[in-house]
Amino acid sequence: MAGIYDYTVPAAKGETVALSQFEGKVMLIVNTATGCGFTPQYKDLEAIYEKYHDQGLEIIDIPCNQFAGQTPGTDDEIHEFCTLKYHTQFPQMKKSDVNGENALPLYAYLKSQKGFEGFGKSPAALAMGLMLKKIDKDYKNNPEIKWNFTKFVVDRQGNVVARFEPTASMDEVSKCVASLI
Repeated sequence: MAGIYDYTVPAAKGETVALSQFEGKVMLIVNTATGCGFTPQYKDLEAIYEKYHDQGLEIIDIPCNQFAGQTPGTDDEIHEFCTLKYHTQFPQMKKSDVNGENALPLYAYLKSQKGFEGFGKSPAALAMGLMLKKIDKDYKNNPEIKWNFTKFVVDRQGNVVARFEPTASMDEVSKCVASLI
């Protein structure tokens, strides 16, 4: 089976980004959206990036429009929104699918390494569960990405060590990254 460093992702300007260039670094891979209730997580992602980038963290931001059409813009419009509103400095990839027949192969790999383990018990988690039951009655039993801002953390050896659903505390995400730096 291929490893994380065997995958590439399309960048917003048309080039291809090989994940092998991040070998030896901690990666946080996240599917994002510009018009989602979780969009303010960009602020937390940028704070994590600023704190740990010089120590070896890379954030791979993959905008995705598969969840309620919450990322309708072009790649340029998405980038402009994120840099102006959240001052993001980490690179954004091309808007791509994370589920289904057109999903990036990287996402099949990530989901095979870390499946869905639940949303937790917060009010947002309970709301997500109720909403998803209407979309996919079997959502608890498949590894598919459930919504925007699902995060995967990869250690310096290329192992997918954590999956955080959008309802997870960004403090927990930050602690996970910090433990690997």
